[in-house]
Amino acid sequence: MRSSFAILVTLLLALTATAQMTPAQKQAANPNAQPQTLGGAPNQSQSGAPSASSNNPQAPSSKAGGHKLLQAKSQDEMKAYQDAVSKTDPAQMEAAANAFAAKYPNSELKAALYVRAMNMYGQANNSEKVIETGRKAIAADPTNPVPLVQVGSALVEGTRDTDMDRNQRLAEAAKDAQGAIDNINELLVPPNAPADRVAAVKASILTMAYDSLGMVNLNKKDYAAAEQELLKAVDTSKAQPEAVVFLRLSVAQDQLKQYPQALESATKAAQYAPQGSAAQNLAKQQQARLQKLIAGGTPAVPSGTAPPTPAPATPATQAPAQTPPNTPH
Repeated sequence: MRSSFAILVTLLLALTATAQMTPAQKQAANPNAQPQTLGGAPNQSQSGAPSASSNNPQAPSSKAGGHKLLQAKSQDEMKAYQDAVSKTDPAQMEAAANAFAAKYPNSELKAALYVRAMNMYGQANNSEKVIETGRKAIAADPTNPVPLVQVGSALVEGTRDTDMDRNQRLAEAAKDAQGAIDNINELLVPPNAPADRVAAVKASILTMAYDSLGMVNLNKKDYAAAEQELLKAVDTSKAQPEAVVFLRLSVAQDQLKQYPQALESATKAAQYAPQGSAAQNLAKQQQARLQKLIAGGTPAVPSGTAPPTPAPATPATQAPAQTPPNTPH
């Protein structure tokens, strides 16, 4: 679900930016995302470097206004973190995270470095590396919803029926997605982050998580369960509607023989999809098929549906599919 991933990263970066005017020694380390994820030059305020007190370097994590503040236990640990987080290549970032974890196995900060590596691999569209580094982030911090949702999404979108470990991957995806939902209030954000930004990030995480659960159930052909999860994804993404979520919802409703609802969902998918995209083309095929199915060959749009989008620049040359289209991964 690439658009949700991009939205999530953008929102997390915006949250980080709100802390840039705060003195560096008072900032919370933000393991969810760093400005350098998108290639920004690192500096003290951008990286949200953890604090290390020379008077009390062993100070435990604390809470400030309900926000967890991650702390280095020594100046050496903080310097190692800063050196690692300065990497801009995903492979180098992963290697630096591994080295840091080996040297400081009990550090609160190693999860932050693995999340940064995961985000960089995500920007590079390397799903298997997202899974690999995300799993390490989850092992280091099992309650952080960001790696949970991104690993869950990458697993389910990358799983095929022919995979020998298909069932295990789907089970892990479902567990991670549910974990992201259950731990949504454990999201680490700067203490002074605006409430609307925090709400937007949480909504993006929940959308991805419910969508992943919906896809798991679609893979299992449990269409009733898939519909329920995808309806939740639709609800949490109201501010930023996702065409692919509506398309998957349409497929689930189609399989349940809820044809008017399926047509409405397909119409919304066509409306929200980028012009000429694969998602829009599939949504239009689904629209045409359902219209004929409902009206016996006479197109009819049920009341309450979103208005159709303009036709693509290049009309489709093939007849609409007679079975529900596969939704894009």
